[in-house]
Amino acid sequence: MHQKRGKLPHRMSSTGWVFCLLWLASSSASGATLLAPGLVEANSLNGADTVWLMVSTALVLLMSLPGIALFYGGMVRRFNVINTMASVVGIAAVVSVLWFGVAYSLAFTPGSHALAPWIGGVERMGFAGLEFLGVQGKVAVSHIAPLIPESVFAMFQLTFAIITCALVVGALVERMRFGALLLFSGLWLLFVYVPIAHWVWEPSGWLAQMGVLDFAGGSVVHLNAGVAALVCAFALGPREGYGREPFMPFNLGLTMAGTGLLWVGWFGFNAGSALAADGRAGLALAVTHLAAAAGALSWMAAEWVTRRRASLLGLCSGVVAGLVAITPAAGFVTLRSALLIGLVAGAACYWGATALKRRLGADDSLDVFGVHGVGGLVGALMTGLLAEPAIGGQAGSLMTQAIGCLAVIFYSLMMTAAVLWVTSRLTRLRVRAAEERSGLDLALHNEQLSG
Repeated sequence: MHQKRGKLPHRMSSTGWVFCLLWLASSSASGATLLAPGLVEANSLNGADTVWLMVSTALVLLMSLPGIALFYGGMVRRFNVINTMASVVGIAAVVSVLWFGVAYSLAFTPGSHALAPWIGGVERMGFAGLEFLGVQGKVAVSHIAPLIPESVFAMFQLTFAIITCALVVGALVERMRFGALLLFSGLWLLFVYVPIAHWVWEPSGWLAQMGVLDFAGGSVVHLNAGVAALVCAFALGPREGYGREPFMPFNLGLTMAGTGLLWVGWFGFNAGSALAADGRAGLALAVTHLAAAAGALSWMAAEWVTRRRASLLGLCSGVVAGLVAITPAAGFVTLRSALLIGLVAGAACYWGATALKRRLGADDSLDVFGVHGVGGLVGALMTGLLAEPAIGGQAGSLMTQAIGCLAVIFYSLMMTAAVLWVTSRLTRLRVRAAEERSGLDLALHNEQLSG
């Protein structure tokens, strides 16, 4: 997402990465030498960049509200639609408050402490910073995006945090208590999403220092959410009747509408991650669209070969698979590479949502791991193979990308399990069997769809 700002301070060779921990220990003060957020003259900002990032912020928020809510709501059973949508709205509210109060500072300030490669500083905690001093002609900017107000940059990053937490809902639908979900999401934001975002997207982060490429969230958002979703699916266990009775989607028309909002919103997701209204943003927009189309065609082809039919749900899933996989590569690859990424992702995610899902045996209800986990991994690794130095100024490395993916997988797996355990000690995770059979809409919200 933030590679636009220039070359990373250091890039480890493939033979020297094993000494990463020793290197970090010896250079733990490096974060102090990096630029930090601060105040600048308001007239030094770039108006076009600011407007584009504000538009991108709205587009990415649209992906969650109502994009993910519709996408997921259409796939669950009729008596769980309201709960699924309420879960997305509730998560957006919890994450927004925690983001400005705590999380943004820890994710996107460099910190001057010895742990700077692992976690950010406290300069923006407690709803501090992000100032606009109109009388003095001063405005706060981030060192990552110095030509736009920091308030806009922080809002843009917030939308990524919201959708990452909301994605996990797809593995939990129809069986997790609403209050437990909100508590889990708040803790997961602070202890899982924030550190990984800092590692990859803040210049002092240890994966950023290694040269891991993630333009808009292949590992930070999708691989992270996919792994967390799989952990949650195993921890909660399958839904009542899973594998023994059909679970008919409520309305695939809603899922199609959600897919359209995701497709359009993804232009803000990827092209906005250029942090400027420039040629790189234009290229990111084009490769995003092409990869989505290729993903849909690839999933459709795989479905046709195995089942002799093409389904609307399959087409929608293929679109999302292509969008997920191009996300880490969007600012680094050509159109030809984007086509290849989309085609590979569509087939790989179809396998992830069918054969791999059966082998794993987890009730990942809406295939979060199969699409976002597998797609994020495919995209991150292919970024290492296909990144063009002429586009982003950085060459890709399959070894470096693999190390980054393994770090995210391991940390997300272990810490998600820990957060779930803490949540279970504070409140019951799963609804009662009778509530699950009657539906969470009435049991948890005392609401139901009419008609």
